Amino acid sequence: MPQDTPAEPRPAGQTTFLPEEAERFPESPQSPGSSLNAVFWSSVTLIVAFIAVAGFWPERMNTAASAAMNWVTATSGWSLLIIPLALIGLLLVLAFTRFGRIRLGPDDSRPEYPTYAWIAMLLGAVMGIGLITYGVAEPVSHLFDPPHGLTEAGSQEAVIDALRFTFLDWGIHAWAVFAIFGLAIGYSTHRLGNKGLVSPILRPLIGRHADGAVGKTVDVMVIVSTLFGTTTSLGLGAAQISQGLSQITGLELTTSGVQISIIALITLIFTASAMSGVGRGIRYLSQTTMVLAAALLIFVLLAGPTSWLINIFFRSLGSYAGGFVEISLMLPTEADDLQWMQWWTYFMMAWWISWGAFVGVFLARISRGRTIRQFVLVVLGVPSLVFSLWFSVFGGSAMWMDLERGTGIGEAAVEDVNTAFFGLLDQLPLTALTSVVAVVLVVLYFVTGADSNTYVLSVISSDGRMNPQRSVMGVWGVLTGATAAVLLYAGGLQALQTVVMLSAAPFIFVILALAVSLVMMLRRDPLVLKS
Repeated sequence: MPQDTPAEPRPAGQTTFLPEEAERFPESPQSPGSSLNAVFWSSVTLIVAFIAVAGFWPERMNTAASAAMNWVTATSGWSLLIIPLALIGLLLVLAFTRFGRIRLGPDDSRPEYPTYAWIAMLLGAVMGIGLITYGVAEPVSHLFDPPHGLTEAGSQEAVIDALRFTFLDWGIHAWAVFAIFGLAIGYSTHRLGNKGLVSPILRPLIGRHADGAVGKTVDVMVIVSTLFGTTTSLGLGAAQISQGLSQITGLELTTSGVQISIIALITLIFTASAMSGVGRGIRYLSQTTMVLAAALLIFVLLAGPTSWLINIFFRSLGSYAGGFVEISLMLPTEADDLQWMQWWTYFMMAWWISWGAFVGVFLARISRGRTIRQFVLVVLGVPSLVFSLWFSVFGGSAMWMDLERGTGIGEAAVEDVNTAFFGLLDQLPLTALTSVVAVVLVVLYFVTGADSNTYVLSVISSDGRMNPQRSVMGVWGVLTGATAAVLLYAGGLQALQTVVMLSAAPFIFVILALAVSLVMMLRRDPLVLKS
């Protein structure tokens, strides 16, 4: 197998993989035609059945899914907050004890990438459509609909609360989910030589069943959950593209028909890209995306109320850190509060869980040779801090404009989150240029993210083969686009959020099993046994 070349970050809604990077995850010993296995057929059957139900009976599907979501969140929604908090504690224990010295690879292995490049790839891992859709919408919505009713809507106190609860949704809790997957997969593949799948990691806990029906069921759950997480990003992306085009052209292009057409067109592009194996162009697109995102951030910081933004960033960060445990355990106590949690915190946590295995494989891929201590501290800390800055600048600018100029961005966002980002740009200089940049960003996130998703789903459904058949990638490309289009048709953003929460609910048990298995593996590590 050829040696890897240094991988460059490709932002995806949410991560990046290239077929020619055929990483050092071991190939499975299988015949060329055996990639179409039970995992593939089971996953495809489930997704096709879902598309059929949602397409032919959208109202029934929405009614049943909403009822199921209400029951799940009312009875076990607490787990979406408690489990990520527990994972944070576990990861910190691993980092600051003797386990922290263990490397993700042999004892003499060293990092493949310089620290600055590694951190850049970490930031690219989850930078995507969500940061455009919610970068303005979440904080400014919280300003006029305060979380848990803790502050008065539109007050200065509500500004700080809006940001610290946004940090809760996008910060350390999310990265703890990614980190536990990344750490487990990285240890399993780089140090133990297993395939780059979730099922082999569970071998210490369930023994030979990890290689049988139970293991295959886990891999199917990974595929289904990941696909729904991806289609949510694609649905949001289509809505953002149509909103941006409407602002640029002055035409009404925000209808579901236009959004489905956008999904269809870009599905053709990313499916062809994945099947062709052409990756170098995507790498350059990824670098371009990172530069454009940074430039847009700096522009808004300088064009907006700069000093005010810096002040609220540090105040909100301090408030978030000081009340970290309190807000991490703030669960709903009444029906209205539960509904708010379903729309925001519960949905966000479920979204991260659905992306956990996908992002985890990427983090494992780029972290070979890192110690557990390095991995945990950087993965939990750096992206959380950078994302907090992003929301402070974009969301903070919108809140300032609503409070000082009465621009109405927040009120519009409460009705439709897709209007918020372009509503902010409309209040700043160079609106036409920045709107075009934002649309280009979403398109690039859309294509690179879906391309990555298609490749990784193909790998997982091909028993870990790093060079899956093109026909398999074609199937997953089409199913990804079809699922996103059907969900938009069936119920828009609410349908997207509902299926993410429902697919993440059973996956919580996989996360718990993964954490237990990881600890069991680490306790048997030769470096630990010798100490």
